[in-house]
Amino acid sequence: MSVNNPIPKTALVVDDSMLIRHTVCRFLEERGFTVESARNGVEALEVLKNFVPDIIITDLSMPRMDGMELVSKIRQLVIFADTPILVLAARRSAGELTAELPSGTAAVIFKDIDIEAQLGRALEATLAEGI
Repeated sequence: MSVNNPIPKTALVVDDSMLIRHTVCRFLEERGFTVESARNGVEALEVLKNFVPDIIITDLSMPRMDGMELVSKIRQLVIFADTPILVLAARRSAGELTAELPSGTAAVIFKDIDIEAQLGRALEATLAEGI
C-alpha cells in the first residue's frame, strides 16, 4: 500500500435507531472506514466474534443489552481492551452523563446536536491518539 494512502479503518456502529445507524455508518464510509453495524449489544457481541474494529460507536439506551453493559462486556475481552469507544446519547447535563459513562469511553456524541460535526471532531481526536 502506498504511503499516501492511509490504511483503511474499521468501525462497529451500535444503535437501535435505523436512522442514527445509517447516518453514522454513511459518515464513516465516506471517510474510508469499513463499517459493520448492530441494533443492540447482543447483536454487537455476535458481530465482534468475526470483526475486530479499530473503533466502536455505541448508543447508551438500547433494548436487550444497553450500551453500558455492552462496554463493560467489551472491556472484559482482551482483544478490545484498548479499542476506543464513542458513546451516542440523548442530551443531558454533562456532569450527569459523565458520572454514568463506563470507563474507557473516549467521547460522547449527543444525538440531538449535529451528529456529523461531533463525530468528525471525536474521530479526529481519537485518530490523533493513534488508532
